[in-house]
Amino acid sequence: MPSIVILGLLGTFCAFVGAIGGIGGATLLVPVLLLCNVEPRLAAPLGMLAVAAGSLAAASRQLDDGVVHHRLGLSVELFASVGTVLGALLSASISEQWLARILGTAALAGAIAAIARKGLRNQPVGIFDDESAGEWPGTLGGTYTLNDAVVPYQAKHVGYGLGISVFTGVVSGLAGVGGGFLKTPTMSEVMKVPVKVAAATSTFVSGITASTALLIYGIQGRIEVRPAAAVIAGALLGGFSGARLQSRLNASTVRRMTGLLLLVVAVAVIGGSW
Repeated sequence: MPSIVILGLLGTFCAFVGAIGGIGGATLLVPVLLLCNVEPRLAAPLGMLAVAAGSLAAASRQLDDGVVHHRLGLSVELFASVGTVLGALLSASISEQWLARILGTAALAGAIAAIARKGLRNQPVGIFDDESAGEWPGTLGGTYTLNDAVVPYQAKHVGYGLGISVFTGVVSGLAGVGGGFLKTPTMSEVMKVPVKVAAATSTFVSGITASTALLIYGIQGRIEVRPAAAVIAGALLGGFSGARLQSRLNASTVRRMTGLLLLVVAVAVIGGSW
């Protein structure tokens, strides 16, 4: 197990980049811990702690900025949960190498989709300038602020997006990691939701999912107090800082950063499977 200081720094970094791109800290932290020879049964809870603490720290800023869409996030999470159960049931029959390749391929697809798209899809509309940023109650649309202008958006291709969410859940269940790295590009590139909204919504919902998993890990006795405290402290700082930075970045920059992070994850996971 790495030292307490190293765990704190890793928690900070992973939660920081996770809050910016909405990919979840576990996707980054767990592979690093495994490379440090940490047992998988201990690495997974630490990854989920980074997700939960980072989500909690980022929530205040992202909610104030009006970039979290609760209805959309819970809809995606509901369908993903169905796939997660299926993936967990199938995981025992698939080798670790193929699990890593499936995970890496999915991350690569998300990276290509995010990096390939150019320009700004959702444009400011003057008639919404007096409206506060946030979701429109009872819908899968809303507004968010971009460079002091208000941008309206509405989720599209909802059926396709929710169907892909089932697949993201299957991948998550197979690989045993959070699905934020797949949910963000699904909402952004398939459902045409602004990437800042997709990333913030994914970060917020992933915290709920992580809390559920941590309850199970606690019952199983898989959470060690000192390493957990170090990761939580670091992730609180990283999540808060990442959310503040994301609010200052333009949408195109956030999308490119998300794509590059997914590309790093894909290369690392696929490379480690051979």
